Amino acid sequence: MPQPKISAIICTHNRDRYLGLAIDSLLQQDFSSFEIIVVDNASTDRTRDVVESRLSDSRVSYVYEAITGLSIARNTGAKAAQGEILAYLDDDAIASRPWLSRLHDAYVENEKLAIAGGKVTLLWVDGMSAPPWLSEGLAGNLGAYDLGNSPVFITQPGLTPRGLNYSIRRDFLEQIGGFDPQLGRVGKNLLSNEELHMTHLALASGWQVAYLPEALVAHHVAPERVKPRWFLDRGWWQGISECYREQIAGEAGIGQFRRGSERLIRGLYKSLKFAANPSQRFENLVYSYGQIGYLSKAFQGLVMASAAKRS
Repeated sequence: MPQPKISAIICTHNRDRYLGLAIDSLLQQDFSSFEIIVVDNASTDRTRDVVESRLSDSRVSYVYEAITGLSIARNTGAKAAQGEILAYLDDDAIASRPWLSRLHDAYVENEKLAIAGGKVTLLWVDGMSAPPWLSEGLAGNLGAYDLGNSPVFITQPGLTPRGLNYSIRRDFLEQIGGFDPQLGRVGKNLLSNEELHMTHLALASGWQVAYLPEALVAHHVAPERVKPRWFLDRGWWQGISECYREQIAGEAGIGQFRRGSERLIRGLYKSLKFAANPSQRFENLVYSYGQIGYLSKAFQGLVMASAAKRS
C-alpha cells in the first residue's frame, strides 16, 4: 500500500463490545489514502479476535502494547504510523463518513495547524437516556463536544478538542516529545488533561488548534458511566489532572491553594444556589469534589518539594 496521507489510530483496552463498530466506521470513510492502526493496550477480552477478523483489509494493522496507559498507547500508535497526520478515534466511538477527509483538508490548507478535532454527539444505547441530574456541562465528561456549526480556532486550552475525536500533526508531536505518559488514563484511574496540555504547548509555540464541526464522531455512552459515583470520581481525577498539568507547566506553588480554595467555595455556593435544579446542583457538587482532589495533589506536591529541598 502507498504511504498514507493520514493514519487513523484506535487505542483500545478491553472494549471488544464496541471496537468492531469503530473500525468499521473507518473502513467506510470517503477518503482513500489512509491506514488504520489498532493499538491493543494489554486487553484480556476478545480485542485481538475483533481486529484479526478485519485484517484481510490491507488498511488495517494490529499492534500490541503491554504497558497500560492511554498516552503510552498513543505514542506506540504514532511510532507505528506512516502518515504525517495522526487521527485518534476512541474504541467506543463511530466516525462519520467524511471524518478523515475533513481533518486532512484542514491540515493541508493550514501549515500552522497542529491539533484539530470535531463535534461529538452521544449515543444512548440499551434503552438508556440522559438522567435528570445530567447537565450539559457534565455531558462533556461523557465526550459531548459542540462549539457550533462553524470552524473555530481554539485560543483557550479549556476548549480543546476531545481526545476521542482528536488529530495531531506528526511534526508537532515529535517537536514536543510525544504524549506525556504521566497524563491520560492508566487502567481504572481517570487521569486526564493530556489534550489540554498539548493545546497549551501548541499555542505557546506558535501553532494553531482548531474545532472542525463537520469532522463528526458519535460516542457510545457506557451504562456503567451513567451513575453519580462515576461523575464524582471523574471530577476528583480532573482536579488531580489539572494540578499535575500545572506542576509540569511550572505553575505549581502556594498559589494553587488559593486558586483551589476559591473554586471549592464557589462550587459549594453554586450547589446551594441551584438546590432546586438537580442537574446544576450536581454539576457544582462534582466541580467542588474535583477541587478537593486538586488541593490534595497540591499539598502532596508541596510536601515532596520541601523534602527535596531538605535533601
